Amino acid sequence: MPDISAGRLAAADYGKNFSDVHPPLSAHEAVVESDRCYFCFDAPCTNACPTSIDIPLFIRKIGTGNVDGAAETIFASNILGGMCARVCPTETLCEEACVRNVAEEKPVRIGLLQRHATDRYLERHSAYGVRAPATGRKIAVVGAGPAGLACAHELALKGHDVTIFEARGKAGGLNEFGIAAYKATDDFAQREVDFVLGVGGIAVESGKALGRDFTLADLRATYDAVFLGLGLQAVNALGVEGEESAGVVDAVRWIEDLRQSQDKSAIEVGARVVVIGGGMTAVDAAVQAKKLGADEVTIAYRRGPAEMGASRYEQELAQVNGVRILHWVAPRQVVTDGNAVAAVDFERTALDASGRLTGTGRSIRLAADQVMKAIGQTFVSGPVESGETVALDGGRIAVDGDMRTSLAKVWAGGDCVRGGEDLTVQAVDHGKRAALSIHAALSS
Repeated sequence: MPDISAGRLAAADYGKNFSDVHPPLSAHEAVVESDRCYFCFDAPCTNACPTSIDIPLFIRKIGTGNVDGAAETIFASNILGGMCARVCPTETLCEEACVRNVAEEKPVRIGLLQRHATDRYLERHSAYGVRAPATGRKIAVVGAGPAGLACAHELALKGHDVTIFEARGKAGGLNEFGIAAYKATDDFAQREVDFVLGVGGIAVESGKALGRDFTLADLRATYDAVFLGLGLQAVNALGVEGEESAGVVDAVRWIEDLRQSQDKSAIEVGARVVVIGGGMTAVDAAVQAKKLGADEVTIAYRRGPAEMGASRYEQELAQVNGVRILHWVAPRQVVTDGNAVAAVDFERTALDASGRLTGTGRSIRLAADQVMKAIGQTFVSGPVESGETVALDGGRIAVDGDMRTSLAKVWAGGDCVRGGEDLTVQAVDHGKRAALSIHAALSS
């Protein structure tokens, strides 16, 4: 029988295991770290940031004791700078571009400095920015994730009235439901939502879904503009025998249940867990399974470490936490004992002469009590293809450089658009770009 159960650890272990993975810098540590910055004029770190935060400027402000000013520099570019400081893959963005890497030194810890400034600002302020005089224009934002929140905040600053429609019971999107619990402790995602809404002019209607409670035609008839920040709603299937067996779960849903639980000890986890996938979701699921007391956790990925969606740092984080990463294997069958998971059969993979991934004919079996699917999510296009339709490209919403869709008065951004990269920081950039385009259109 499979060994899947809750409460594998002593009560005190849950608090320790799910404490902040990156303890914040003290005020003294932040000043010392800021002094390591060269304050480059043509800063490669800023160029590497999807939201173009003026990184040398905010770091200089920290060094001179102007922490609020540093935060305001960040929020001027990225209103979700607090969460991005926690979850951005800075090691492959701003910190990888840091010129200190050239000298074979460690880069400036930009992410921790950003968190230092934004956390202190949120402690002392309920909002950022002052609204312009009311324009009388109304905009509908569908989805209260990072893209929708960023779009709504920028539009509110411009004096427009915004209504956010959110299918779930509360706002936050990926930041609230899809990020590992140890990356966003102390209910930070909701505190940041409150901070964004604090600017005023933004109403949130929860439990309202596009295609179920209203249509695009309804919104276009009622509002001056519409922004779609729908995210990705479905998990890709493995497409193998035994996938529907008891013990096979969607990693995204499992992470969501863990994030929303007030009692981590109530979350069930297998003694032997196999996570199939190679992205950030796979790592988040695997590490948290280990932190919940799983004896063995293996990430199984069909290609090599360089091709994994998870950054090198995230891969190392998994291994430090006792997770095994098995490369060059593709699932072929979930082996069952009755109707419950007993093992997973994989085929060894390799690249052929033309560079294509192919099976080698050699197999490997991993014993498992629980299997987590983390092979990517897909966009559910039904709500934007019924009635007034929005053009798709590659299964996601097609947009131009200003985030306009093919349908007049409708913009889109985040993971639901073609080119979305499942990054909070990119979604914020999309939302703000769309807001500026909407404002320009309504002001012309």
